[in-house]
Amino acid sequence: MGADDETVCAFRMEDHIKTKLVSAIHLQEMELQVKPQTFTVEQAVETIGFGRFHILLFVIMGSANIVEAMEIMLLAIVSPEIRCEWHLDDWQVALVSTMVFLGFMLCGVLGGYISDRYGRWKVVFGGFVWSAFFSLLTSFAPSYGWFIFLRSLVGCGVAGVSQGFVLKTEFIPAKHRAFLLPLASIFWMIGSILIIILGMLLVPTLGWRWMIRLSVTPSVILIFLFKFIPESARYNVSAGNIKAAVKTLEKIAKMNKTCLPPGRLAEPVVRERGNWRILLSSSFRRTSLLLWYTWFVASFTYYGSVLGSSELLEKNLLCVTDADREHQIKHRHEDGLCYCIPFAMSDYQTLLISSLGEVALIPLNIGLLNIFGRKMALTVLQLLSAIFFMMLNICTTMFGFTVILFLLRSLVSMNFNVVYIYTAEVYPTVARSLGMGFCTSFSRIGGMIAPFIAQVLMSQSVIQALSPFAVACVVCAVGNFLLPIETKGRALRVRNQTRFFHFLKTISLV
Repeated sequence: MGADDETVCAFRMEDHIKTKLVSAIHLQEMELQVKPQTFTVEQAVETIGFGRFHILLFVIMGSANIVEAMEIMLLAIVSPEIRCEWHLDDWQVALVSTMVFLGFMLCGVLGGYISDRYGRWKVVFGGFVWSAFFSLLTSFAPSYGWFIFLRSLVGCGVAGVSQGFVLKTEFIPAKHRAFLLPLASIFWMIGSILIIILGMLLVPTLGWRWMIRLSVTPSVILIFLFKFIPESARYNVSAGNIKAAVKTLEKIAKMNKTCLPPGRLAEPVVRERGNWRILLSSSFRRTSLLLWYTWFVASFTYYGSVLGSSELLEKNLLCVTDADREHQIKHRHEDGLCYCIPFAMSDYQTLLISSLGEVALIPLNIGLLNIFGRKMALTVLQLLSAIFFMMLNICTTMFGFTVILFLLRSLVSMNFNVVYIYTAEVYPTVARSLGMGFCTSFSRIGGMIAPFIAQVLMSQSVIQALSPFAVACVVCAVGNFLLPIETKGRALRVRNQTRFFHFLKTISLV
């Protein structure tokens, strides 16, 4: 072959390569025309970013914590009053809290199921209305039996309100969750402080019934404000309501003065929403079992610290080296129980200071979440809580007791906050509310047991009452360390990868 022939072959080869390259480019352009660009809700939430909508969301949905805190903390304030009015034994006072948590537990799973099947917004709004109505009725309770029955119905409503955490989480970008969600503790602290102040001002003058009536006010206000919060776009997508999801995302983008990603919203419809078997699938079985115990301990220790501190103050069971005259009166006398020992003004002040502890260590909480992740934060907080529970038994001054109680309330509150965040992040959209509902129901079992330890056993022995809380914290810390999934920085998922998708297909055939 001559030089001219080689040159011709080279040119032909070059033309062939150019032709293939042009054809590939043309084919790619045709594919792009056939397959328009799409985006998911997760991508839309991250693109929109943080803005004015999230501030509104944070304030309104955070205020739901005010309602929940007031209803729960009310039990600690009203216990001495109903003990006196109806001459109750320790177990009867403890039963009040237990019935509230029983209502919360029974409605927690139901609320989670309805939320995953029919929407978050309906459940949260219904919870506001329900809890406000029955809380108001509680103030007119003619007897102890009516009181505990109505408070259990209030607990059912509060279970619906607690689903607001899921609704809020599903709108927040991943990088902001570890910062914004711990700040929600501020609203819980506000609720605790409000009910303590109402008790301080109204109980000695107008009585506990008027305190409950005025405590309903935040729920009524939120009923009207809640119309500004849309249904979760993640829920709408999972339910196949793409049009509503796009409308919500466009509204949020407009408020934040940003734009949605280019293309159209496209995610597959998931029909198996709210199926409890998802929680015990191979992808989540270990996580669910450990989380259920973690939630049990979170509630057990939190309400143990709240009700236990109230009991120590009311019955003057503290080992205080500088006790004043009011705190030298003991609950038990030779001639029987002394039912009427109302809170002194100093007792209200101690409860106020300890409630401030729920937000004092928020910077530490944010640091633990962002640096060490959710699992390690839970482990550290539980171990520290165990130490401070046992420190309550140390003989100290009234100031020393207040400091220990302040730090204990900080730790158990932070633990509750972190476990809320982890649960909302670890489960996919199709089972997020149901997963939260199961977890909160297990937490209420802890809440049901805590009063009998903190209010009944405490009268017999302070050290025996504090030990179960400390032991539960240590065991829980080990369980938290063994959680298989770390959710730090992870996007919220509609499904959990291929294995979970195959699981959904399997159960849909059953």
